[in-house]
This record gives sequence, structure tokens and C-alpha cells, in this order.
Amino acid sequence: MIDSTSTRRDGSTPVPPATVPSPSAIRAERRQLIESIRALRRLLDKRPAFEVSDQQRLNREARDRNRAEAVHGNALQRIHKRQARQEASLNQQLNGLDGKRESQETRALAVLRRGSIERALSRTYLTSSEVNGIGKGLIRDLAAHGIRTAADFERVSWGQAPNGKGGDVLYIHRTKGGKVHINGIGQHRGRPLLEWRQSVLARAESRAPRLLPPDERHRIAEIIDAERSRLRKELAEAPRAADKACKEATQLQAEVLSRLTTAEEEARRLAAVRRAEFDAMAEKLLDLQAQLSAHMDTYGDIGRRLRRAQHRALRPLPQAPPLSGIPSPRTAGDAPALVSLTKVTDRTSEPHPTPGTRAHPAWLVPILYFTLTTVVGVGELGGNTASLSLMITSRLVAFAATAELLRLWVPRIRRRTASPMPSGTGWQTSGVFLGLTAAGMFADERSDVFRAACVVSVLAGLCLLAGTGLRIGKDTTTSS
Repeated sequence: MIDSTSTRRDGSTPVPPATVPSPSAIRAERRQLIESIRALRRLLDKRPAFEVSDQQRLNREARDRNRAEAVHGNALQRIHKRQARQEASLNQQLNGLDGKRESQETRALAVLRRGSIERALSRTYLTSSEVNGIGKGLIRDLAAHGIRTAADFERVSWGQAPNGKGGDVLYIHRTKGGKVHINGIGQHRGRPLLEWRQSVLARAESRAPRLLPPDERHRIAEIIDAERSRLRKELAEAPRAADKACKEATQLQAEVLSRLTTAEEEARRLAAVRRAEFDAMAEKLLDLQAQLSAHMDTYGDIGRRLRRAQHRALRPLPQAPPLSGIPSPRTAGDAPALVSLTKVTDRTSEPHPTPGTRAHPAWLVPILYFTLTTVVGVGELGGNTASLSLMITSRLVAFAATAELLRLWVPRIRRRTASPMPSGTGWQTSGVFLGLTAAGMFADERSDVFRAACVVSVLAGLCLLAGTGLRIGKDTTTSS
């Protein structure tokens, strides 16, 4: 008689025959557990991308806040600069009011004297008794041409006759423009006419007022006082206007920060809900794996077809802590940790490029030099003939240096991946350059540069060692 409670070869205790389901039911139940685990794994595969996108969201929010702060700071700086320029301009205008008053008085006095002189000249008529040699006939001829007073003409000059014949004649220049020639008025009559006008002008200038009337001085003083009051009022209003502009800029920044805070809180809430869903799915996945293990312990192996699927379903869940800056919605009392089916790479330890710092464009010079050396080699110019091994080796070295510099330089000049060149690259570049130069000097057969070539080769080796040491030390520090 067989004992129904005996153990199996794999150590499991079989279920009593009365309660054992059919093999097809066992396979269906196990297949259902495996499919459920697969479905949960497919859903949990989206967690790494979610964590990365959430970290990008945090970085974007930080950039938006920094940009808002920078805009606010620039606005305040512009307001203060505008206030300083306005106050400096107003103070300069206030300091120049005294000189402006003097200049206005001087201009007003000049206008007053000019009017007095013009009135005196216009009241002095030309008569035959005033000018020697000019009779009534010439007086009528001058009046016919618009010259009646001392104010009607300015000066006399010699010029060619109007008809082009007869040589030079005397012209009288009228005050309103133009010049006329009066027959009978030459040098002997033109000079007394000009002297008469100059004497009338001197007498008018001597009689013209030399001081402004009190009422005119008072009017100019009132204008200057009104201007001073206006400038002082604007100078007093400048700080208040600047304060008002600063308050408006601060209020605008507060509104922007409020909008950013609202959006951040909503995004943080949605991310916490999504992360909690992933945690719940991970817990459910662990429960299903426990059920599958219990099912396998209870009913044992049911065939090769499901063996591989069982093994894949029972794979341990890789630990995937949330990225830096993203708090987990779970507390320390929750038993299951955050899990994911795909291992999340910790990107916080990777060196991030400094924003706005790009590799210097001067690296194009060694790149172009090594490119040219790849084409022409070393020791092959100026009639020299290099050996075949030097021709091949120099071109290979120059090509390798060109490719390495392009590999390091091109990504570091882009905006998204901007960063300075690795430490030690300059020493290595100098070493390769000196090495190629020394090789060309060794191949030069026309000049005795052997000692110089030895010195250059030693320097090249030292530069290469220094650059390589710096590169290796930097890589070691970064990896640790």
C-alpha cells in the first residue's frame, strides 16, 4: 500500500488526490499567472523613461525659474541705469541754467542793438550834401535802383561790366541781395559813398543800447526760474518713477513665479500619482511572482513548454531608485522598494557640460594643420625626399590626430553638448605637432639640424606623457 503523504523527488508534498485539479486546469492557471506577470512587466518597462522625463521636467522648471530671476534682475538694472542717466542729465541742465541766462541776455541784447542799428540806418537818407561828389542826379539814379538810405546797401566792389565791355566797373551790393552798377559812380564817388555808410553805422552802433531794459531782464529771469522749477520737479519725480517701475517689475515677477509654482505643483502631483501607480504595479508583480512560486511548489513541473516562461517570469526585479531631485511618494514604512524591469542608469554622476561654455574655435588651427600634414606628409617639401616608412607613418599619425581632435571638438561646440576640451588635450596636441616637426627635421638632408631635432623629439615625448597623464587622471576621477 502506498502512503498518500509521501514526498516527491523534488521535495514537495503532493496535494491529496481528491483536491488535485486536472493537468489542463493547472496549466491554464499557471499560464494565466505568467501572462499577468508579462503584462505587468510591459507596463513597468515605461518607468525608466518616466523617471528620465520627470528629471528633465525638474531641470526645465529650474531653468524657467533662473530665467525669470535673470529677467527680473535685468529689468531692475535697466530701471536703475535709466534713473541714473535721467538724474545726471537733469543736474547738468540745472547747473547750466546760470550760463543759459547769461547767453539769453546776450542774445536779447544783440537783437535789441541790431534792431536799433537797423532803425538808425533806415532813418538816415542819402542826400547830395552828405556825400561829396554825388549830385541830385546820381541820388535819383540810386533811388531808382532801391538805394535811398544807409540801410539799403552794404558795400561796394569792382567787377566786370554788365555787357562785358569797357573793363571793370563799380558795383553797389544791396542789403536785400543783388548788386547794381550806376553810371557815373566809380572809384572817386564809390569810396565817399562807402565811407558815408560806415560813418552812419559807427554813429548808430555808438548810440545803440548796451544794457537790457529791466523789464526784458525780468522776463528772461522768469523764464529761467520756470525752467529751474520744472527741472527740480522732474528730478524729484525720478526716484518715485523708478520705485514705481521696480514695483511693477517685482509684481510681474511674482505673477510669473506664481504661474510657475502652480504648474510645478500640478506636475509634481501628477508625477507622484504616476510613481505611486508604478510602485503599486511593482508590488502586484511581486505578489504574482510569489503566487507563481507557490503554484510551482504545490503542483511541480508541468512540462517543458512553460519551463522557460516560468524562469523568465520569476526573474528578480532590478532595483531602480528614483533620480535625484524626485521624491518618492512611498514612506520608509512601506515594505516594497521602487522597482523596474529595466535598470536605470544613474545620470547624476555623469559630468554635465557647463551651459554656454563651448570648445574654443582656435582648435581649428591644429585640426587644419594635421589635415594638411595627412595630405602632404612631413620631410617632403623643398626638394627633400623622405623614406617610405616616414611618409606612411607621418600621414597615419596626422590622420589619427585629426580624427581624435574632431571627435573631441565637434560635440563640444554644439549648444546642447557644449563643454571645454578635456584636460591634457592641448599637451597631447603639442606633443604630436613637435613629433611630426622632429621627424621632418630628421629627414632634412640639406641642413645640419640633428641636435635640434633631438631636442624637439624629447620635448614631444614629454608633452605626450604630460597630456596622457592628465587625460588618464581626469578619466579616473570621473569614473570614481
